[in-house]
Amino acid sequence: MRHSIALATTAMDCAPELRLASLEVMFQAVERVRERLMRSTSALEGAHLNHAVIGANAVAYWVGLKDEGSIRNTPNVDILLDREDWNVARPALERVGFVFATPIFRPAVFLDGADGKVRQAVRLWFAGDTLSLTSEPLPPVTDALLVRPYRIVTLSRLIRMKLSAWRTIDRVHLQDMTRVGVLDSTWPERFPEPLAERLREILADPDG
Repeated sequence: MRHSIALATTAMDCAPELRLASLEVMFQAVERVRERLMRSTSALEGAHLNHAVIGANAVAYWVGLKDEGSIRNTPNVDILLDREDWNVARPALERVGFVFATPIFRPAVFLDGADGKVRQAVRLWFAGDTLSLTSEPLPPVTDALLVRPYRIVTLSRLIRMKLSAWRTIDRVHLQDMTRVGVLDSTWPERFPEPLAERLREILADPDG
């Protein structure tokens, strides 16, 4: 929601008609991401494929359990899948309007329609691949919870993925989860070094 708040603040400085238009664009953008998430996961569920929502939408789920107002919006959808399910997953997504845009490498990108943008795509990541050159392999798809109507990566696995990848966006997500109380001082002991030290760094200064 931080991005939404920034847009709304900017809109307040505009003429009334521009303010309403800006707010409408903001709300439509959020709803499109939600619809894209529901449509893609429903297609995979309908094809009887194990999958797990990861990335910013997974963070939003866990943050939202504590404080809906602290959810950070994202334009794309990240889903973990078993690579051997690729030949079933691709047609399942294409049947609901997604267009495959890249060869099979990290990640496989599906645009939302022929005119869709990469920034607003569904991205399939495969278990065993990595989020970055130095990160650990992605976990098994079975490390997920069914939170109807889709499946989401478990909190412990999500935190470990973020600590392992350690990109700027990963640190931001960890800070978000710390600020709302998803993470606390008991969490570092659940991970090996240097992941534990990284989390202690976040906990010590969640606004840094």
